[in-house]
Amino acid sequence: MNSIIKNILAVILGWVGGSLINIGLVRIGHELIPIEGVDPNDISALAEVMPTLGAQYFIFPFLAHALGTLFGAIIAGFIAANHKMKFSLAIGGLFLLGGILVNYMLPGPIWFTAADIILAYIPMAWIGGKIALKFSGQKT
Repeated sequence: MNSIIKNILAVILGWVGGSLINIGLVRIGHELIPIEGVDPNDISALAEVMPTLGAQYFIFPFLAHALGTLFGAIIAGFIAANHKMKFSLAIGGLFLLGGILVNYMLPGPIWFTAADIILAYIPMAWIGGKIALKFSGQKT
Protein backbone atom coordinates (compact mmCIF):
# COMPACT_ATOMS: atom_id res chain seq x y z
CA MET A 1 0.00 0.00 0.00
CA ASN A 2 1.21 3.51 -0.80
CA SER A 3 2.89 5.10 2.26
CA ILE A 4 0.89 8.33 1.92
CA ILE A 5 -2.40 6.42 1.98
CA LYS A 6 -1.15 4.34 4.92
CA ASN A 7 -0.24 7.49 6.85
CA ILE A 8 -3.61 9.12 6.12
CA LEU A 9 -5.35 5.95 7.30
CA ALA A 10 -3.17 5.98 10.43
CA VAL A 11 -4.51 9.39 11.43
CA ILE A 12 -8.12 8.64 10.52
CA LEU A 13 -8.24 5.22 12.20
CA GLY A 14 -6.26 6.43 15.23
CA TRP A 15 -8.68 9.31 15.69
CA VAL A 16 -11.80 7.15 15.18
CA GLY A 17 -10.53 4.29 17.36
CA GLY A 18 -9.49 6.62 20.17
CA SER A 19 -12.78 8.50 19.93
CA LEU A 20 -14.80 5.29 20.25
CA ILE A 21 -12.91 4.37 23.42
CA ASN A 22 -13.39 7.91 24.74
CA ILE A 23 -17.14 7.90 24.08
CA GLY A 24 -17.55 4.41 25.51
CA LEU A 25 -15.78 5.28 28.77
CA VAL A 26 -17.72 8.53 29.19
CA ARG A 27 -21.00 6.61 28.76
CA ILE A 28 -19.91 3.92 31.21
CA GLY A 29 -19.01 6.67 33.68
CA HIS A 30 -22.46 8.24 33.36
CA GLU A 31 -24.04 4.86 34.06
CA LEU A 32 -21.82 3.92 37.00
CA ILE A 33 -21.69 7.38 38.59
CA PRO A 34 -24.79 9.23 37.37
CA ILE A 35 -25.27 12.91 38.08
CA GLU A 36 -28.69 12.98 39.73
CA GLY A 37 -31.25 15.09 37.89
CA VAL A 38 -28.98 15.90 34.93
CA ASP A 39 -29.29 14.53 31.41
CA PRO A 40 -25.72 13.71 30.32
CA ASN A 41 -26.65 14.73 26.76
CA ASP A 42 -27.67 18.26 27.84
CA ILE A 43 -24.47 20.32 27.53
CA SER A 44 -25.91 23.42 29.25
CA ALA A 45 -27.15 21.40 32.22
CA LEU A 46 -23.76 19.72 32.51
CA ALA A 47 -21.92 23.05 32.25
CA GLU A 48 -24.08 24.43 35.05
CA VAL A 49 -23.47 21.54 37.43
CA MET A 50 -19.77 20.82 36.64
CA PRO A 51 -18.25 23.24 39.19
CA THR A 52 -20.30 21.64 41.99
CA LEU A 53 -19.32 18.01 41.32
CA GLY A 54 -17.01 15.94 43.50
CA ALA A 55 -13.83 14.25 42.30
CA GLN A 56 -15.57 10.90 41.67
CA TYR A 57 -17.42 12.44 38.71
CA PHE A 58 -14.14 13.24 36.98
CA ILE A 59 -12.56 9.77 37.12
CA PHE A 60 -14.21 8.44 33.97
CA PRO A 61 -13.80 11.64 31.93
CA PHE A 62 -10.07 11.59 32.71
CA LEU A 63 -9.78 7.88 31.91
CA ALA A 64 -11.74 8.43 28.69
CA HIS A 65 -9.43 11.21 27.58
CA ALA A 66 -6.23 9.42 28.59
CA LEU A 67 -7.10 5.93 27.31
CA GLY A 68 -8.77 7.23 24.15
CA THR A 69 -5.60 9.15 23.33
CA LEU A 70 -3.36 6.21 24.27
CA PHE A 71 -5.16 3.69 22.09
CA GLY A 72 -5.62 6.18 19.25
CA ALA A 73 -1.86 6.83 19.32
CA ILE A 74 -1.10 3.10 19.36
CA ILE A 75 -3.39 2.53 16.38
CA ALA A 76 -1.83 5.43 14.44
CA GLY A 77 1.68 4.26 15.30
CA PHE A 78 0.98 0.70 14.19
CA ILE A 79 -0.55 1.76 10.88
CA ALA A 80 1.81 4.59 9.92
CA ALA A 81 4.28 3.64 7.21
CA ASN A 82 7.04 5.80 8.70
CA HIS A 83 7.60 8.41 11.42
CA LYS A 84 5.42 6.34 13.76
CA MET A 85 6.08 8.50 16.82
CA LYS A 86 5.16 11.66 14.91
CA PHE A 87 1.83 10.17 13.89
CA SER A 88 1.15 9.00 17.44
CA LEU A 89 1.92 12.50 18.73
CA ALA A 90 -0.31 14.00 16.03
CA ILE A 91 -3.19 11.98 17.49
CA GLY A 92 -2.25 13.39 20.90
CA GLY A 93 -2.39 16.88 19.41
CA LEU A 94 -5.83 16.26 17.90
CA PHE A 95 -7.17 14.93 21.18
CA LEU A 96 -5.52 17.82 23.06
CA LEU A 97 -7.39 20.31 20.87
CA GLY A 98 -10.62 18.44 21.58
CA GLY A 99 -9.82 18.40 25.30
CA ILE A 100 -9.21 22.13 25.37
CA LEU A 101 -12.53 22.67 23.61
CA VAL A 102 -14.42 20.39 26.01
CA ASN A 103 -12.82 22.04 29.03
CA TYR A 104 -13.90 25.40 27.62
CA MET A 105 -17.49 24.24 26.93
CA LEU A 106 -17.82 22.32 30.22
CA PRO A 107 -15.60 24.15 32.70
CA GLY A 108 -14.84 21.93 35.64
CA PRO A 109 -12.61 22.46 38.66
CA ILE A 110 -9.16 23.90 37.94
CA TRP A 111 -7.43 20.78 39.28
CA PHE A 112 -9.28 18.61 36.76
CA THR A 113 -8.63 20.94 33.84
CA ALA A 114 -4.92 21.06 34.69
CA ALA A 115 -4.61 17.28 35.16
CA ASP A 116 -6.58 16.63 31.99
CA ILE A 117 -4.63 19.03 29.76
CA ILE A 118 -1.20 18.16 31.21
CA LEU A 119 -1.49 14.37 31.65
CA ALA A 120 -4.20 12.93 29.40
CA TYR A 121 -3.04 13.85 25.91
CA ILE A 122 0.59 14.37 24.92
CA PRO A 123 2.09 12.02 27.57
CA MET A 124 -0.41 9.29 26.61
CA ALA A 125 0.30 9.81 22.91
CA TRP A 126 4.04 9.51 23.61
CA ILE A 127 3.49 6.26 25.53
CA GLY A 128 1.27 4.99 22.70
CA GLY A 129 3.99 5.85 20.19
CA LYS A 130 6.58 3.98 22.27
CA ILE A 131 4.31 0.92 22.41
CA ALA A 132 3.74 1.05 18.64
CA LEU A 133 7.49 1.37 18.02
CA LYS A 134 8.30 -1.51 20.36
CA PHE A 135 5.87 -3.92 18.73
CA SER A 136 6.57 -2.83 15.18
CA GLY A 137 10.30 -3.36 15.65
CA GLN A 138 11.17 0.12 14.33
CA LYS A 139 13.24 2.82 15.97
CA THR A 140 11.44 5.91 14.57
